[in-house]
Amino acid sequence: MDNDKLFQLEGSVENVVYRNEDNGYSVIEISDDEDYITAVGIMPQVGAGDMVKLTGTYTTHKTYGRQFSVQICEICRPTESADILRYLSSGAIKGIGAQTAQRLVKEFGEATLDVLENQPERVALLKGISEQKAKDFSIQLKSNTGVRTLMLYLGEYGISNTSAVKIFNALGAGCVELIKANPYILCNSGFGVSFENADFIAKKENLDNDSPVRLRSGITYILHHNERNGHTCLPKDKLVKTAADFLSVAAESIESCMEEMIFDRSLIEDTIDDCQFIFAPEVHLCEMYIASRIKMLLKFPSEKIKDIDSEIKKCEKEDGIEYADLQKEAITQALTEGMLILTGGPGTGKTTTLNAIIKIMKRKGKTVLLSAPTGRAAQRMSDLTGDEAKTLHRLLEVSWDKQDNPIFNKNERNQLKCDALIIDEVSMVDTFIFESVMRALSTGCRLILVGDSDQLPSVGPGNILGDLSTSGIIPVVRLNEIFRQAQQSLIVTNAHKIVNGELPVLNSTDKDFFFLKRNNKTDVSNVITELCSVRLPNAYGYSPLESIQVLAPSKKGELGTAELNHRLQASLNPKSPEKSEITIGSKTFRVGDKVMQIKNNYDIHWFRSNGDTGEGIFNGEIGIIEKIDRKSKSIEINFYDKSARYTVDFASDLDFAYAITVHKSQGNEFDAVVIPMFPGPVQLYYRNLLYTAVTRAKKTLVLVGNPQTVEYMVNNNRRTKRYSGLKEFLLRDETLY
Repeated sequence: MDNDKLFQLEGSVENVVYRNEDNGYSVIEISDDEDYITAVGIMPQVGAGDMVKLTGTYTTHKTYGRQFSVQICEICRPTESADILRYLSSGAIKGIGAQTAQRLVKEFGEATLDVLENQPERVALLKGISEQKAKDFSIQLKSNTGVRTLMLYLGEYGISNTSAVKIFNALGAGCVELIKANPYILCNSGFGVSFENADFIAKKENLDNDSPVRLRSGITYILHHNERNGHTCLPKDKLVKTAADFLSVAAESIESCMEEMIFDRSLIEDTIDDCQFIFAPEVHLCEMYIASRIKMLLKFPSEKIKDIDSEIKKCEKEDGIEYADLQKEAITQALTEGMLILTGGPGTGKTTTLNAIIKIMKRKGKTVLLSAPTGRAAQRMSDLTGDEAKTLHRLLEVSWDKQDNPIFNKNERNQLKCDALIIDEVSMVDTFIFESVMRALSTGCRLILVGDSDQLPSVGPGNILGDLSTSGIIPVVRLNEIFRQAQQSLIVTNAHKIVNGELPVLNSTDKDFFFLKRNNKTDVSNVITELCSVRLPNAYGYSPLESIQVLAPSKKGELGTAELNHRLQASLNPKSPEKSEITIGSKTFRVGDKVMQIKNNYDIHWFRSNGDTGEGIFNGEIGIIEKIDRKSKSIEINFYDKSARYTVDFASDLDFAYAITVHKSQGNEFDAVVIPMFPGPVQLYYRNLLYTAVTRAKKTLVLVGNPQTVEYMVNNNRRTKRYSGLKEFLLRDETLY
């Protein structure tokens, strides 16, 4: 009976064994007149005595045995006096115990619940129950009724119970009426509901196409959508045209609505380079705050470290090296200024320079903290410096609110205790996380930002490294000399050729950079599959899953990540009776698959072998599926530095990672990288995307395709255009915050 067929189960709730009050996950025991059955799933507000109709599947838990996994829960309020007494005696209403329940049912009989909910003044007449207590009982019952009503209402539009609980917690008891009046509150509040779905509800509720709530929401939605594309703001004229097209209304209607939103501060209008730009208020404040704090750090820098020249010579003698002039300049700037941006390509000595800065500061008794955006980048920083580096989220001590928004415990009131903070891979850091860093940084603390400004910008909104580097108000040292040891690597020398607009060497057969010419997509795909499954493992001993990574410019097409993943899964992890599988949407995952989290999820619980636990798996993290339990519909994944268990709902945010886009590879390095080089979407075939892809390889890089594509990308020096206000705010004279 343990299969994917849906069953319906009706009965009365005998006991609530467990409930997570945040997300409504419950374990209950129900009676169907023949047996007691354990049911599990999202069932907020279900209480003993409730009559329920459950839709779901039967499963077998390895510890707890046979269970009913609930997908839909319909609840009927008890109407018989005996059932009402059992319901109230169960503790379903806080403040009502067994004795109070008996008094209430004795007084009001079958009308007890209606009186409790709608006539609290009658309840307050009973001895021992105050007016406030009676009101509290009423509020709780209204809440119980509200979430049930909301789940039924949203269920008609395919919105899950999990989302319904989040919506109810945020909007309160009158949420159904709020949603009917303005369905668009669902898509602009972090509930995971698309604008299209909200628009569908609005049509069902007969809202006009040009109603103010639709226009306001559409404009806000476009701004938030473009945040995901990296923009913190949009040109006003471009936003008007885009919104008019998207909402199928006249531009004049959008302009009028936008002016009202600017007037009531729902939008912020600001001038950048003599053009009008529109910001979401929180994003405008975010960039303003960053600019203000940076100016403060520059105005009140930390005390200069003395005897730097002698300290540099001491480091040279201890390590048996001689620093280049630019390295010495970077070390000096870092130790005398409040801020420094240290940038440069591979092989230019960033790590050597950084180690000297850390060594001198520690020798002078200074506390230095190291951080990077991702777990892999932080681990690599630790390996190269010999000091512990933490992810930015861990450094700032992240926790999550009920709407899954990050809350950083390190902030203005509880700042980082350090004399210097060094952040690596800053090209990956977006505006929101950088604002949180600035809030946690005390005046007088040094801030040293390390990165490669020629790499792709962050996945999140903003252009932090680019804006800070080009503002002219922060010291920047760009290392450009390739050191002798690095010159032996063709990966390094070709990367510098690419970024300088020169064609890389493609005909070498004795280095670490190889080009395999193929003339059609099928041949390219076949060679990539063979490289990953046979040739590279046999030649170098690389693990196909842990050491080799295919990077593609695009998701789509025969050489996009979707199709390459399909082929690579079939080759590297074929279907087998010994391997459990589970189908999530259009993807069938099996044990042994290489997967990636494709959006931040702050609810996933993770654990480490040393006993550490926490919550949150982030966009871009790569892991291997170790276990699939089809009966409980759960997946266990081993990530780089932790393991996590996924439910079916969470697994919808997974994708295969045998092949990933270049954008998703940021902050990672792999022993071997394989890249298809064949014509594709022109907007994705440009110089710094190729440069970023090449610099992901540590030991071996293989390009497969035609040389004309390489030449096209090298010559196409278009940069990913990002609209942001940070540079403008940095250059303004007035106080910003």
